Amino acid sequence: MSHIVLGITGGIAAYKAASLIRLLTEAGHSVKVIPTENALRFIGAATLEALSHNAVDPDLYSDIDSVKHIALAQEADLCIVAPATASFLARTAIGIADDLLSNTVLATTAPILIAPAMHTEMWLNPATQSNIATLEGRGINILSPASGRLTGKDTGVGRLAEPEQIFEAALALLQPQDFAGKRFLVTAGGTQEPIDPVRFIGNRSSGKQGVAIARAAAARGAQVRLVGANIPSVHSRNIEFIGVETAEQLSNSMQDLENFDFMVMSAAVADFRVTSPAVTKLKKSAIGDRMTIELEANPDLLAGAVAKKRELDLSCVIVGFAAETASDDSELRQLAAHKLMSKGCDVLVANDVARNAVFGSDSNSVLLLAQSAIETRFEGSKDKVANDILDILSNL
Repeated sequence: MSHIVLGITGGIAAYKAASLIRLLTEAGHSVKVIPTENALRFIGAATLEALSHNAVDPDLYSDIDSVKHIALAQEADLCIVAPATASFLARTAIGIADDLLSNTVLATTAPILIAPAMHTEMWLNPATQSNIATLEGRGINILSPASGRLTGKDTGVGRLAEPEQIFEAALALLQPQDFAGKRFLVTAGGTQEPIDPVRFIGNRSSGKQGVAIARAAAARGAQVRLVGANIPSVHSRNIEFIGVETAEQLSNSMQDLENFDFMVMSAAVADFRVTSPAVTKLKKSAIGDRMTIELEANPDLLAGAVAKKRELDLSCVIVGFAAETASDDSELRQLAAHKLMSKGCDVLVANDVARNAVFGSDSNSVLLLAQSAIETRFEGSKDKVANDILDILSNL
């Protein structure tokens, strides 16, 4: 868990801070919010306290005996200011510190991430650009604003980056860059095998855990190819996204195994496909009350990857996933150990999907087994589990 100070300044985009706080806390971080007086005109302290689970007191002159701004600055692992107004940028650039947020920013030695938000004319003003250059020259990280709808009817550059983008930039500053220079191939989601142009055989996988692993690996410095089976596209730094539907398409997108250091196969791949999918929609009136569909086995992609690794004498680490329905932890371990041995992968991550406890959820509980005799359990948000798994891979 990291300690994060989140500063909020007085702009209309302050409402987006609520989503950012939720992302940070759900990822397991402790967040202390410091709004400016003007920020509280746009978002209430009660909302910030409810989401951060910490009291919000922006008064520089309360709790003087604790030297509050120094305590916050020294405790912080990361300081974020989002949104940051043009006024905040200017004051920070010349070192003005006359409220709790500016004092904390001036005192901290932790990494600082600033996400500006303002109207286009203010952002492009030479004074603002000069202040940005000054802050960057001091090692402060600036997440440039996006283009889009601004307050009122105007559009242009100056819109606050989306909370998800700020969250990813924050993770990159918090995470060790232990995978810098490494390449990951991650599969996620669930394949769909067509019966006809409108029907398919599929599964319940949401792909959330695989996406979390891809994002976490990218945040820790890796270049990631994310092959997503029937999941929304992922646009993120260091991630190349390839969308697929079927097991065959998934297989075709992972043929160059020799280009990767790690292969994480979290996608739920259909074991069977329809032998002869119909070219046109099957009509119930023509089929009647019963229909027989002939299925044939899909190739075992995990076993195939392991075989190719051995054939080419590759050094990549292959991670398999197993969704099981077990009666208890002991049975889950037996199933996972059997699959680890039968597939021959380096690491096997298993979870119990009985009672619909995992599919579509934002949390997970997994058992990890490795050929190197590692056995451990992780639980929590899927972002946390992703980093727990990566910690094991980093050691391998």
